[in-house]
Amino acid sequence: MAHSTTARLRHQIFRLNQGEQADLDFGLGEILPPEDLALILTEEGATWKTIIYTPLLTTWAFLWQMLSPDRSCRAAVKRIAAWLSSQGKKLANDKDDPYIKARQRLPETVPLRLMKHIGRRCHERAEAAWRWCDRTVKSVDGSMVSMADTSANQAEYPQSRSQAPGLGFPLARLVVVFCLATGVVLESAIGPARGKKTGENTLFRSLWDSLDPGDVVLADRCYCSYFDIAMLNGRGIDVVFRLHQQRKCDFRRGRRLGREDQIVTWTRPGRPAWMDKATYEQIPETLEVRQLRVRVQTRGFRTRVVEVVTTLLDAKIYTKAQIASLYRQRWHAELDLRSIKVVLGMDVLRCKTPEMVRKEIGMTLAAYNVVRALMARAAKEHDRIPRRLSFKGALQSLLGFAEKLRESSAEKRDWLWEIILGGIANDEVGNRPDRIEPRARKRRPKPYPLLTKPRKQAQNALRKAS
Repeated sequence: MAHSTTARLRHQIFRLNQGEQADLDFGLGEILPPEDLALILTEEGATWKTIIYTPLLTTWAFLWQMLSPDRSCRAAVKRIAAWLSSQGKKLANDKDDPYIKARQRLPETVPLRLMKHIGRRCHERAEAAWRWCDRTVKSVDGSMVSMADTSANQAEYPQSRSQAPGLGFPLARLVVVFCLATGVVLESAIGPARGKKTGENTLFRSLWDSLDPGDVVLADRCYCSYFDIAMLNGRGIDVVFRLHQQRKCDFRRGRRLGREDQIVTWTRPGRPAWMDKATYEQIPETLEVRQLRVRVQTRGFRTRVVEVVTTLLDAKIYTKAQIASLYRQRWHAELDLRSIKVVLGMDVLRCKTPEMVRKEIGMTLAAYNVVRALMARAAKEHDRIPRRLSFKGALQSLLGFAEKLRESSAEKRDWLWEIILGGIANDEVGNRPDRIEPRARKRRPKPYPLLTKPRKQAQNALRKAS
């Protein structure tokens, strides 16, 4: 792709390339080595001629932008200017337009590759002691994010039907596969929040190739269907789901394993509309599953009885108490999504086109994995459990040392990393599994009325009133 370069920019590019080549890992080389990033950019076709915002510089700036509380492009450019000044160089044009164009040139697959690379690297290096019953557990959950109300976003990710035109925001559905031990994102799928074949189950099926034989999938009742359990079981993958609300749990039938713990046989339902006939014929007509009922005795819990379905049939290896404990850890997926949407600010996306929206989501997930990878490394070096460490505390430690990491030499960074990892390891969350808190907010919102008509109509009404 050709780009015009003015004489002023050519002079700046010449000056930036003089002297020693800058260390372009921006302080995160311990998590994502520059050579790995360079290979990903080359394989995904992120190559353009030498300008100020090279693919490497653009990607690093984009990643730090998603890690920072101020996610604006202007702040990202100021961050680049500050880094260049530490190298004895100056950014002649501090406008954000060139950086925005560079982000647009970045292939859409690059952020997803970064997310998968960091996540898989951390997942494979997880300690054996962090596993559940020596099994790899992957939790699945979905959520929705809103974005800028533009015609392009509305066309691909339409708003809810319950909202009047001009008053709602485009919505995208996101399904994420987490590593339960470390919390990193291993896979993700994005789709519209409404329409046929846009549900969480459909998006999750598109991620099945990323699951490995021997994995245990942990999810809520939304994923508990005969066909999904049977097809995952056919791939050598076990499941632990909450029983779907439309299925009744009758402990008077089946092979008893213990109190409110039994093996039952399910019969294949009729072929659903989304499944072709050939696939339907390959699914077994019967399926053995284990059903167990967990009674919650802790005060303050809304749910008093939880009925769980699993394909882990051996009660001697996987006891009822162990499975109940595992299903309780499913809540980590909710907390992880909260970290992504609230702590990293992905609840409301800024980008105005669907392609850039997907890049923003992918790069935010990559940034999330950076923090989780740091937490896993701190846990390993300081004999901690990753799930007992604070995500927000780890992010604060990283951002607190960010400027020093970007500007320091490789020797000094080793010393900085020791301090950062030690601080992350010491920032443990409180052991409060049975904490009781009301699901309500004390602080009231500002007393402004809701916008009940499109903004342009409201603006015209104000002009007429004045």
